[in-house]
Amino acid sequence: MEIVVCVKQVVDTEAEKKLLAPDWRLDRESVENVLNPYDEYAVEEAVRLKEAHGGEVTVLCMGPEDAQGAVRKALAMGADRALMVTDPALAGSDTQGTALALSAALSGLTHDLVLLGIMSTDAQTGQLPSALGDILDLPVLTALNMIKFEDGSLTVHRQTDQGYVAYGCGLPAVCSVVKGINEPRYPSLKGIMGAKKKPLEVKDLAGLGVDAARVGGAGALTKVLSTTAPPPRKAGQKIEDDGTAAQRIVEFLAGEKII
Repeated sequence: MEIVVCVKQVVDTEAEKKLLAPDWRLDRESVENVLNPYDEYAVEEAVRLKEAHGGEVTVLCMGPEDAQGAVRKALAMGADRALMVTDPALAGSDTQGTALALSAALSGLTHDLVLLGIMSTDAQTGQLPSALGDILDLPVLTALNMIKFEDGSLTVHRQTDQGYVAYGCGLPAVCSVVKGINEPRYPSLKGIMGAKKKPLEVKDLAGLGVDAARVGGAGALTKVLSTTAPPPRKAGQKIEDDGTAAQRIVEFLAGEKII
């Protein structure tokens, strides 16, 4: 089974995030960047499928040159090779621009299955799997908490608020997974050292045959017009137990119309 996992480098979830005028893009240069945590579940699932059924796992990443750190982590987890799509013209790409560039890269890769995390922790749109499937004209199954490969086809469980829905699907296909699907492994020292020797190919837009006018800020179909910072959190009310704490808590909750 040939699996491609699309990963993204994102701002560390613990970092203070800032949007920069005039186009309100996320500041990614003054903070630490990491492999998107949701993508770790996709990498883990790909490696488990490879271990069970054979084949290879390729990591595909669109981002700046310094996103190699995130790619190397995915390789250290057990992926076999990587392809990075990096070009200054890609900065500011929206979902459609990202999908266009990644689909062009995928057209040059052998793949039975394309895996992604449910979303990225920065944009949080969750739109990319569907956009990729639309361009590639492949079936799309999202929010999966189980993937089983048997007799050349997939059986999956799609997570819902009420439980899950079971689907069957032929290959190739595009799938996104939720964090509950597995527990990502920590890269071992051997895996980290081995990742440095694994093939990592880099291509720009010209190498993919993608028109720069269709990606990046220039080609984006969506734009951020303005931003507003969330209001500061109100100070809480401290209640010390002097024998009347329970009654005062009830009165507070009633005043807030919680009970």
